[in-house]
Amino acid sequence: MKKLNITALGGGTGLSTLLRGLKKFDYNLTAIVNVSDDGGSSGKIRNELGVLPPGDIRNCLTALSEEESLMSKLFQYRFPQKGSLAGHSFGNLFLTAMSAISGGFDNAIASCAQVLAIRGRVLPVTLSNVVIEAELEDGRQIVGESRVSKSDKKINKIILFPSEPPAAPKVLKVLKESDIIIFGPGSLYTSVIVNFLVDGVIGAIKSSNAYKIYIANIMTQPGETNGYTLFDHIEAVEKHSYKGIIDCVLANSAPIPKKLLSRYKKSGAQTVKIDKIQIKNIVKGNLFSDNLYARHDGDKLAKAVNTIIRKR
Repeated sequence: MKKLNITALGGGTGLSTLLRGLKKFDYNLTAIVNVSDDGGSSGKIRNELGVLPPGDIRNCLTALSEEESLMSKLFQYRFPQKGSLAGHSFGNLFLTAMSAISGGFDNAIASCAQVLAIRGRVLPVTLSNVVIEAELEDGRQIVGESRVSKSDKKINKIILFPSEPPAAPKVLKVLKESDIIIFGPGSLYTSVIVNFLVDGVIGAIKSSNAYKIYIANIMTQPGETNGYTLFDHIEAVEKHSYKGIIDCVLANSAPIPKKLLSRYKKSGAQTVKIDKIQIKNIVKGNLFSDNLYARHDGDKLAKAVNTIIRKR
C-alpha cells in the first residue's frame, strides 16, 4: 500500500507538537505554515531585514528532525537576554542568512530541511509579506498578529493585507493530492484560519478528496477566543472557509488539574467546552500533556489521529 499523504495546516506551538508525534508513523508528512508572525525574534527579523518570519517554520523543521541531534538542539538555541542578539534563536538567524544566499525563503527552508534531515516537508503558505487585520464586533479594526491575538473584543472576521496573496509553490498541489488534511491545534484565527485567506487554498481543500480533521484546542486564548466553545471555533472556521469543511473533530476529554486551571483562569482562559456541533464524527480522548501548561501531548495526539485515519 502507498503511504498516505498527510498535510497539516497551522502555526505556533500546536503544529510542531502534532508533527513531533506524527513523524513516528509511516506517512508522507507536509506542514503548511502561516507566515504572519510579527512578535518576538521573528518580528524583529521581519522588521529589520524584510524577510518572512522564520519562527514557526523553524519549530516545524526541528519537530520533524531527529530531536536529540546536535543540529536540532542548535536550531532551537536562543541567545541570552543581553546584547544585540538578545532573544533571537540560532535557527531564525540561520534561516534568514540562508534565505539571502540561496535565492529565497522557500529555498532556505529546503536547505535547512536537508541539514536537519527531517522526516517530511515544511512549506510556507505564501511567500508574500502579509499582515493580519481583524474586524471586531464593535466595528473597530486592529492590525498585526500580536495585536489580533490580544483583542479585547470578539473577532467578527480576519483578512490579510495584501488581500488574497498567492500561495507558495507546491502548496495548492500538496493540498489537492492529500489523503488527510489536519487543521490545528493552534490559535484559531492567527495560526489556523489565516491560512485559508491565501489565494487558492480553500479551492484546493474543497477540490481535494482528503478526509479533513480539526483538532480542538484544550483552552481558550485570552483576547482571541474569550469564552469560545467548540461550536464557536467550528463556526469561525466555516465562516472563513465553507460549510462542511470538517469531517471529524478530535477533542481532549481528560480533566485538567485544578491548580493549572486556576492559573489559566487568572489570565482569562478556560477549557474549551465541548458543546453541540453539527458534525457527526467527534472523537474524544486523553490528549493532555501532564506538564506546566494545558497543552496537547504530541504522542497522544498522533496516536489518536492515527486511529481516526485507520477507522475512517
